[in-house]
Amino acid sequence: MKLLGKLYLIPTTMGESDPMDVLPQTVKRSIDFIDHYIVENEKTARKSIKAVSPEKKQSELILFTLNKRTEASEHLDFIKPLLEGKNVGLMSEAGCPGVADPGAVIVKLAHEKGIQVVPLVGPSSILLAMMASGMNGQSFTFNGYLPIDKDEKKSALKHFEKLSQDKNQSQIFIETPYRNNKLVEDILQIVNPSTHLCIATDITLPTEFIKTMRVADWKKLKVDLHNRPTIFIIHKM
Repeated sequence: MKLLGKLYLIPTTMGESDPMDVLPQTVKRSIDFIDHYIVENEKTARKSIKAVSPEKKQSELILFTLNKRTEASEHLDFIKPLLEGKNVGLMSEAGCPGVADPGAVIVKLAHEKGIQVVPLVGPSSILLAMMASGMNGQSFTFNGYLPIDKDEKKSALKHFEKLSQDKNQSQIFIETPYRNNKLVEDILQIVNPSTHLCIATDITLPTEFIKTMRVADWKKLKVDLHNRPTIFIIHKM
């Protein structure tokens, strides 16, 4: 029986920070012996690998790019090294692969092919924001991106707010960073003034900002979140 390789889910930093401040040694040890990678962006992946393992020879790396433009027919090519007995690393653009990340399709395929999946410890902005929010860590939902359409966005925010109250369940969502400031304006206009809102931005970076207040209090505070990766959580108590 042919020995299969292992798929290592390799977390990365969430911005310009020392990787050893947020990544354990197991990540470095894994990168040291893995030469095949499935990545969201080759340039940033090479930069991340070099930051963690400077002695790694970049010329020996074999990288497959997986993003929203990748055809499903290419996925089998990406896992061929695994079927040939080679270990492969799956890396996100930032944070943990497979969570709010296209890498989930490769993990699913690996399970279908009987390939062992090895998740490594690293920063998840979703969990770190939830930890720091003071909201209900026993019950929460990550909803991904809100709709772009104004009316649909309003309906989504109202729906999440109602869910948070009816189920005592914190509702987490994100926005494309250049639209963050507009989303804050929308939240402050749409949700109830007594609803709690957590804004967690630049998590693990020197500019990290995490604060939870009622919407009424957020209206008194001006924050600039333009092009800063941000997690939003609402909960109507």
